[in-house]
Amino acid sequence: MLAPRRQWFRACLRVLDRQNHPRRSFGTSGICCAPKTADFKLEDYPCDVIRNFSIIAHIDHGKSTLADRLLELTGTIPTAEKGKNAQFLDKLKVERERGITVKAQTASMFYDYNGKRHLLNLIDTPGHVDFAWEVSRSMAASQGALLLVDASQGVQAQSISVFHIAKERGLKIIPILNKIDLPAAQPELMAAQMESTFGIDPADIIRISAKTGMGVPEILRAVVERIPPPTGSTEEPLKAFLFDSLYDRYRGVISLVNVQSGILRKGDKIQSCHTRKRYEVTEVGLMHPEEIPTQILYPGQVGYVACNMKVSAEAHIGDTLHRVGAPVDSMPGFKAAKAMVFAGVFPVDTRDFPKLEESIKRLTLTDRSVTIQRESSSALGQGARLGFLGTLHMDVFRQRLEDEYDANIIITAPTVPYKIIDRKGVETMISNPTQFPDVTDSGAGLTVQEPVVHASIIAPEDYFGEISELCYEHRADDLEHKYLDAGSAAPDGSARMMITCVIPLSEIVTDFFDQLKSRTSGYASFDYEDAGYRSSNLSKMVFLLNGKPVDALALIVHESQKDKIGRAWVKKLHKVIPRHLFEVPIQAVVGRKVIARETLSAMRADVTAGLYGGHYERKMKHLDNQKEGKKRMKRVGQVDLPQEAFFDILSKKN
Repeated sequence: MLAPRRQWFRACLRVLDRQNHPRRSFGTSGICCAPKTADFKLEDYPCDVIRNFSIIAHIDHGKSTLADRLLELTGTIPTAEKGKNAQFLDKLKVERERGITVKAQTASMFYDYNGKRHLLNLIDTPGHVDFAWEVSRSMAASQGALLLVDASQGVQAQSISVFHIAKERGLKIIPILNKIDLPAAQPELMAAQMESTFGIDPADIIRISAKTGMGVPEILRAVVERIPPPTGSTEEPLKAFLFDSLYDRYRGVISLVNVQSGILRKGDKIQSCHTRKRYEVTEVGLMHPEEIPTQILYPGQVGYVACNMKVSAEAHIGDTLHRVGAPVDSMPGFKAAKAMVFAGVFPVDTRDFPKLEESIKRLTLTDRSVTIQRESSSALGQGARLGFLGTLHMDVFRQRLEDEYDANIIITAPTVPYKIIDRKGVETMISNPTQFPDVTDSGAGLTVQEPVVHASIIAPEDYFGEISELCYEHRADDLEHKYLDAGSAAPDGSARMMITCVIPLSEIVTDFFDQLKSRTSGYASFDYEDAGYRSSNLSKMVFLLNGKPVDALALIVHESQKDKIGRAWVKKLHKVIPRHLFEVPIQAVVGRKVIARETLSAMRADVTAGLYGGHYERKMKHLDNQKEGKKRMKRVGQVDLPQEAFFDILSKKN
């Protein structure tokens, strides 16, 4: 009986070790292996044989699959992994379930070309607009980028915006057409589209199928031939660019760096240009694609650094690290992440708040773009107000809380940061609707401004009318359009258009994208960028239950939509709130004006059922007593708003 018990015990250890060490490598037997040791010498890889590059692609254009093929061709992934389309760099459960890249990853590869061994550093990037910050960090550590376009779908909105960012940073672009083996592929048409949109010579476009591996070897040759090597010298002082960080519960903060000059060794004393704090390097190495300690990093190389840094906030993205006593000029950073969507997060069971708060703190160690602030609600209890880059970012964060920390949470309706300006010109940013001034206060010289964005929509011309109508319904201005080409991947071969407009951010953080996809049969792509603030006629809408406000349901609405939203929410509340022993008025209020009202009738018991005969006043006495009792209950009674009501009410804005 010892053998089965031993096998069971080892299986349990494997499961626990996978949970505690998700980044360690595992052998084919499933037993955790020790970290690989480097079987190469990094001093043999000077800057002229190093290439640092990222991948630009719209969501679902095959970026992660292409990364798999590159890792396989260079022997980075074991032979057993070949041909499985494992999406090796998508390590999170949410990435595999949704088929999207959320977190940028780094992988170093070795490639022999013309008798010389090269070190290629691939920095994988997300493709959705909400994770544009991850893309900007990846580009900051690269000298080139692969522009990946689906041969059946063509150029999409996200590809255009990221392309211009890459050009501004001076990256060398390698254009690639993917999925040319699909029956719906139109490579010649898409090549012409890339030429007209990006100004790319069709002769420079590489045509591949990342799924089958066709044409992928040509990409590796193009990376070596076209992308310039990084610059740097070992004789210069140490200068390392910190472009990402992650957290290990045993080693603390792990920083991903790009060494610009000098040499970074284990045991070095380093200092941050941003915080001026000093650290001792305990481990350095490459991501190959798992961590491989190398003891040293040379100029142009991309790797990880572990030091005695215990607080993730100290790893400032865009920071410059240098050796203690040898200061250097800090590198120009880039715009840090700015939260544009805020929502309150509360535990379903109020007793679970300490556990939820700890889970949020741990998760934000790997996602620095999320902002946290404590918040309390009379209806939902203690919680936190979190800031996200977009609604998909918010939904992914919620799923990671549920998957990785077994959290059971409620998320309030998303809102955006508003700017309140008083008579003296003092600006106040408000992200919580409960802090928004009432209508009566706005007459005291307050100016309200809301964030707006430049939106770009690409779709077949047949849907122009539907898209225009949708945009105007969501208060869009400056609507313009232009043709991208004379034919597209639409079923009927119609031309594709790019529609641009200025639209309030609050209008697109709810279900705008879902409606856009629905009205265009799924053919539209959508992207946006910040366009600042503009004045708007906004008000705070409060919902009263039995005359008492429910702070968790407060909304900020535009004057033109307050009636519609008020009626819709009041009807929803009327459906989900259980009946009480007293009558419950449900009201939507803006300032002192009731916009909409529904009345939830009281549950009534037949108090005269046991009366037989007698004067009618006997019956009236019982009914009057019941009426007086319900009046007293209405004055002191509490309306029970169950958690199920919040799940339903907060699912959509209207």
